[in-house]
Amino acid sequence: MLNDLARHWWVLTVRGAAAIIFGLLAVIWPGITLIALTIVFGVYALADGVLAAVSAIRVRNGNRLPLALEAVFGLGFGAVALVWPGVTVIVLIVLIGAWAFVTGIFEIITAVRLREEIEGEWLLILAGALSVFFGLLVWFWPTTAAVAVAWIIGIYAIVFGAVLVMLSLRVRREGPSVARDNITL
Repeated sequence: MLNDLARHWWVLTVRGAAAIIFGLLAVIWPGITLIALTIVFGVYALADGVLAAVSAIRVRNGNRLPLALEAVFGLGFGAVALVWPGVTVIVLIVLIGAWAFVTGIFEIITAVRLREEIEGEWLLILAGALSVFFGLLVWFWPTTAAVAVAWIIGIYAIVFGAVLVMLSLRVRREGPSVARDNITL
């Protein structure tokens, strides 16, 4: 496998460079990145809705209702994401905030109930408090939270791309020596 990777080391380099470029664009233009991701989701949801509708129509025996409802929701969510991508991003971010807030409350409740059974319950209380705090921050500043999500995606892509480029250079350097060592007579 290493021989094949070494022969095509440049593919890893191109993948890494593409990831770095995407990451830089996501950091520089976080709004555009989120809108683009929302549009991709919208197209996916529409396509999934259409395919669910086709499945619902083709069902011969049985209940078509679940597939029909899946089609309606897929088409609806896809249309909303495409018509109002900015609103869709904010709604998604607010839902993430709500999830963090609710799970944080439940973590705190669980920790209080476990207080007599375990030591270190304060760590779960702290985790819950951090989740509640994060959820509140997202609720009060959803636009800022959306930008932070784009930055996280961008930073990840930059680091991932750099690792791929480093791997490609190492594979390029190591590949020929491994090929020589594996020659059998």
